[in-house]
Amino acid sequence: MNSPPSNSPPVIFAPARRVARRRRMRALQMQADAARFITDDMVEDVVDRLAFLRHQPANALVVGDVTGALSAALQAQGVAVTRADPAPGFDAIAIDEEQPLPFGQGFDLVVSLGTLDTVNDLPGALIHLRRAMAPGGLAIIAIPGAGSLPAMRAMMLAADGDRPAPRLHPQIDVRAGGQLLQRAGFADPVVDSHSLRASYRTLGKLVGDLRAQGLSACLARGGAPLGKAGLARAELAFAELADEGRVTETFEILTLSGWAKALKPPKF
Repeated sequence: MNSPPSNSPPVIFAPARRVARRRRMRALQMQADAARFITDDMVEDVVDRLAFLRHQPANALVVGDVTGALSAALQAQGVAVTRADPAPGFDAIAIDEEQPLPFGQGFDLVVSLGTLDTVNDLPGALIHLRRAMAPGGLAIIAIPGAGSLPAMRAMMLAADGDRPAPRLHPQIDVRAGGQLLQRAGFADPVVDSHSLRASYRTLGKLVGDLRAQGLSACLARGGAPLGKAGLARAELAFAELADEGRVTETFEILTLSGWAKALKPPKF
């Protein structure tokens, strides 16, 4: 007898690993020399978008602002900020984006920085954010998107040889992002992406930057540890990819934005 189809989303990411990754990121970000160029870029982009759109929120929900830079920038403009994060700490309320949020409907700005790429139910998480918004509110969601980490993917394939293992996350592209916003009920959805690039002299430094910025793997069924032989193959692949001793890695930043207002009826 066949089992009935399940409406539950596939389990791609491990919630406990996701929270542990956020906690490690927060600890590493306390170091003065920690890499934070991805978060800095996301924060700058959010501030620029608000100025361009002339959106002046009174109260904002900010998710994933580990450094506190965006919260500080908004508070300097007189915005009342509520901070939240999948991992509790640094005055942030602990939330699970895949569950109803512990807030009423009333934020005229909702921002999520680098967290929603690792939820199992992304459509559901977007709906929960949408329900926390006041009419006329704006949502801005920034995540690593499709096209990120091509060098690391190549090195991991070389490290695993004939038996490639799941090590890097699946990624969302611009087209899928737009469809997700529409499905969640956002009006006037806009999705775009841009690239950041950083060069590295060692594989260890690249891995360190990924950990410091919350980009290490939290897959529910990831591959086994590389081991010495696999690491040696990865190091060799790094050397082969290097140009004048450095490997350039790409980080694609996908930004989704939409408004909390009634959708216009289609024209016939």
